Amino acid sequence: MKRLHVLIVVLATVAVGVFLVTVPTFREFFDLGVYRGAVRSWLLDGGALYDYLYQDTQYGFTYPPFAALVLSPLALTSWPVAVGLSILANALAVALLLRWFLVPVVRRHHWPVPFVCALGFLAVLVFEPARDSFSFGQVNLALLALVCADLRGLLAGRRWAGVGIGLACAIKLTPAVFIGYLLVTRQYRAAAVATGTAAGATLLAFILAPATSAQFWLGALWDTGRVGRLEYVSNQSLRGVAARLDLPSAWWLAAAAFVLAAWFLRVRRGGRPDHVAGFAVTGVVACLISPVTWVHHLVWLLPALFLLLDAALRAGSRRALAAPAAVYVVLSSSVVWLWWAGADGLPAALGSNTYVWVSLGLLFAVPFRAAVAPGPLARADAG
Repeated sequence: MKRLHVLIVVLATVAVGVFLVTVPTFREFFDLGVYRGAVRSWLLDGGALYDYLYQDTQYGFTYPPFAALVLSPLALTSWPVAVGLSILANALAVALLLRWFLVPVVRRHHWPVPFVCALGFLAVLVFEPARDSFSFGQVNLALLALVCADLRGLLAGRRWAGVGIGLACAIKLTPAVFIGYLLVTRQYRAAAVATGTAAGATLLAFILAPATSAQFWLGALWDTGRVGRLEYVSNQSLRGVAARLDLPSAWWLAAAAFVLAAWFLRVRRGGRPDHVAGFAVTGVVACLISPVTWVHHLVWLLPALFLLLDAALRAGSRRALAAPAAVYVVLSSSVVWLWWAGADGLPAALGSNTYVWVSLGLLFAVPFRAAVAPGPLARADAG
């Protein structure tokens, strides 16, 4: 990079670093503590995985048993090492997302790749769902990278396309909506690979830990109280909206059905499927229809934001850039936390659900193309 670029990146890094360590919503790697404590209790102390509660809170391990197997090395690490590994894994996931979604756009415009990607990395760190993923020690960025690796495989016609989605589903149930996408767009081989991978990983966990698997699939999975209060402002899903507004469950089901219908119509549009936009919209839908979508789960919106940015740059006007810029600013603002203690009235109803309204907007705003032109994750860049 040029000296001026290096200076800008250094100054931006210092500013972002100061912001991240002083922002009031720094999460102290809470979820990482849950993961590590649960697998240590399970593997080293002989406790039941789903009976563990972290530091006398109500929060315990909520993922399938295969996730516990994947996270089991944490049982042998010290806390600083666990934190370091978590930061490294999330940083690697962000780097991969930038390589797949941003670098092709940067090259198309003949901009300096290291400079723009360095600023892009810092921008992702400021993005609230991503910074929460880092400070919670969460796994969603890694799962997003797994799913997007399958997108690359699908674009390139790779026979293994579907493995990443299957592994992500075995670790956490929400990515199963991407198998639905593969079925809707008639990508039957990839759907079969994803389903078989998820089933195989789940079966492996059952063979290695039958009692724990039975405890999860027959009990813990159905205990909604384990994940927290549905009305809590961090739950930025349609179910969270219904809970905060005290609406009947029928409202949530009707809203979810509407979202799924809109998603179906968008991804099944005529002509060759645009898998890049299809995956981006599916990530948005996953956040909307899930009963619980904590703010850090909204990293699944990142592909949609990359596509909005790409479309704005293609339009070649500052006015077009206003939309992705506004979405980024709102989703980085922590605005929903103004109502963390709850409130009544129209301002609260609108403000406490801001990220849901943004997600609904992205569902319809992500641009589809009949044939994917060179850009984020285009086939020419899939090698």
